[in-house]
Amino acid sequence: MTIFGDVHAIALLLLAGFLPNEIWRFIGFVVGGRVREESDVLVWVRAVSAAILAGVIAQILISPPGALATVPATVRFGAAVVGFVVYLLARKSVFAGVIAGELVVLAGAWWLA
Repeated sequence: MTIFGDVHAIALLLLAGFLPNEIWRFIGFVVGGRVREESDVLVWVRAVSAAILAGVIAQILISPPGALATVPATVRFGAAVVGFVVYLLARKSVFAGVIAGELVVLAGAWWLA
């Protein structure tokens, strides 16, 4: 055990989690410059990524992990709605939507604590 945790766990995390993802990101960077934004492949990739993100958000809302499970469902769903509305109002800014949703969850958790 070191100050950074178990060395074997960190090595496993790097080898099994970080490096395989970085390889694909690098390949995407190299190939991505040659792909047109209107191409069918890129439209399909964006649709699949949006569907995966929607599935993850739905799973977190319906069966939240960890400390989020202590926040009532009404606050979680309300935060999702507020985040989506702010996303639309802020000219489709994902950052603004996420921050607004997080603030609603934090405020709701603090208010009900």
